Amino acid sequence: MSDPTYTPPNVWKWDPDNGGKFANINRPIAGPTHDKDLPVGEHPFQLYSLATPNGVKATVMFEELLELGIEGAEYDAWLIRITEGDQFGSGFVTINPNSKIPAMLDRSVEPAIRVFESGSILFYLAEKFNAFLPKDPAKRAETMNWLFWQMGSAPFLGGGFGHFFAYAPEKYEYPINRYTMEVKRQLDVLDRQLAENPYIAGDEYTIADMAIWPWYGALVKNMVYEAAEFLEAHTYTNVTRWADEVACRPAVRRGRIVNKAWGDLASQLHERHDASDFEHRTQDKLESQA
Repeated sequence: MSDPTYTPPNVWKWDPDNGGKFANINRPIAGPTHDKDLPVGEHPFQLYSLATPNGVKATVMFEELLELGIEGAEYDAWLIRITEGDQFGSGFVTINPNSKIPAMLDRSVEPAIRVFESGSILFYLAEKFNAFLPKDPAKRAETMNWLFWQMGSAPFLGGGFGHFFAYAPEKYEYPINRYTMEVKRQLDVLDRQLAENPYIAGDEYTIADMAIWPWYGALVKNMVYEAAEFLEAHTYTNVTRWADEVACRPAVRRGRIVNKAWGDLASQLHERHDASDFEHRTQDKLESQA
């Protein structure tokens, strides 16, 4: 076990073996590690992602747009295996110099536009297709308030609580307590908001719900970190009600399995290129045909 009285040196030195479960893909520098072009499909949008909470935001948004009948939102979703370092390939880094999923190319325009950061993707698509972002100035501002709340708050949940509770090589009381307190405060913020509103930003389902649900909705339903009991998630009754309602949406059911590469084979759709893929190309079907 590391020394709990550790004193930082004058100059930090990177130890590639120190970092827990994901140490092999963490490094203190940016840029590509290898040359690798990205595949390109036939649809206007090319999404390169993985079904982490941030990745699910993008696929849910695409599926919600298609659910509305917006044919221009057709997309190809390509799997980026972050544990294997796909995000450090030269093609991916060209789209997102930060080497994080999701990243997207809009090829419906010339030249193609790159969009990275999950919140940016949600906002870009909402504006492009005039959907899930209210026109009323007050409602629009409220939606953006909560979108940016999620972008600022989730690092405490993912990189903070999730890391120390689920992934760190050693369990330390102080960081777990520190981040647990903050996550429970955030859940209380949401619970109070949802006590007065059916959806996060008011009476409309918006990109704010799509941003927050994959993190906090999944958290209270024990789909991330298996921490629902530890956090007493059942006590946040309004968050739980909202999480269940969002989870029942057909587009959310589809979007959450796109680019998923773990768990039940029937819930894994590694790549998505057509609506029929949900019926014919989930991993259980592909393996049964092999």
